Amino acid sequence: MDAVVTEFRVEDRDRWTELWTAYLKFYKTSLSAEIFDSTWNRMISKSGTLRGVGIRETESGPLLGIVHYLVHETAWTPKQMCYLQDLFVDPAVRGKGLARTLIETVAKNAKELDCYRCYWLTQEENTQARILYDKVGRLSGFVRYDFDYSRPVQSP
Repeated sequence: MDAVVTEFRVEDRDRWTELWTAYLKFYKTSLSAEIFDSTWNRMISKSGTLRGVGIRETESGPLLGIVHYLVHETAWTPKQMCYLQDLFVDPAVRGKGLARTLIETVAKNAKELDCYRCYWLTQEENTQARILYDKVGRLSGFVRYDFDYSRPVQSP
């Protein structure tokens, strides 16, 4: 499918909300309306490092997929790193290369920003997406842990 990648537009808000909600549902989570508002406003205003783009069949068509990414510093290099955070393509149009195009767009943007690396995470059992990820990326071998804030911190 020929597709056009664009920055998000104000009029994309409702469709973006649908797609991001479906993404969050896949990961068995939900976020408040305040988070949706904050995330959207930060991407549209470009007030921080959070960015997003969408993919459409035509320049004026509705969003078919979305990706969020951010650039951040790291201690390991003076260059920035690019973290591709959320990627989702409408299930009705999957298998047409749209997700690959979104990943490649983020990677191209990261390269233009002189980022040292562009990386992303996914769940181990996300086998369908990992078929694509194995083609466009390299599995790093790292395992992610999240600190459990609900547990009391033990003194040394």
